[in-house]
Amino acid sequence: MACDDQRPKWDEYFLMLAKLAATRSTCLAFPVGAVIVKNKQVVATGYNGSPSGSVHCTAQGFCYPGLSSCDASTTLPSRAVHAEANAIAQAAKHGISTDGASIYVTLEPCLSCLKLIISTGIKEVFYETSFNSGEKALVRDSFINEGLVTLKQIQLSETIAQKAAQFLLNPTSVARAVGCVPEV
Repeated sequence: MACDDQRPKWDEYFLMLAKLAATRSTCLAFPVGAVIVKNKQVVATGYNGSPSGSVHCTAQGFCYPGLSSCDASTTLPSRAVHAEANAIAQAAKHGISTDGASIYVTLEPCLSCLKLIISTGIKEVFYETSFNSGEKALVRDSFINEGLVTLKQIQLSETIAQKAAQFLLNPTSVARAVGCVPEV
């Protein structure tokens, strides 16, 4: 096995970063992470949760009194700022252009976030889990057909996910036996 076979592809690498960002989520229903990338460099990250300064749902144990999570109500809106919106806001706050960038998210963007993504010049969306269906998918597809954005569902390979788990669970900056031999 070549050493490069053990390295994550760029898409896997950035998706893993989005998954790590999701670990900071304060949403009880859907922990989501996002990473904005430009020229293979991370320019901003975000995760979903209550607006800055507002009590976190995870801290109070509910989204609204009497509701365990925002998705438990068909009428009350989510209290969370979405991960994509938070990543875009972080870039804006620090004066970083997202024009021509890509975004990696753990959940396919809702239509509101997709419109925001398009409006900020982000051209590519890579996501792990599907979200839009029915009429929402029709609207999403109309944006794709207009050439405003591309969407691609991606997954981590089991090999890369297992290696990442080992890196997270064990010290990485220690001498170790060589795990692969370069091909000649």
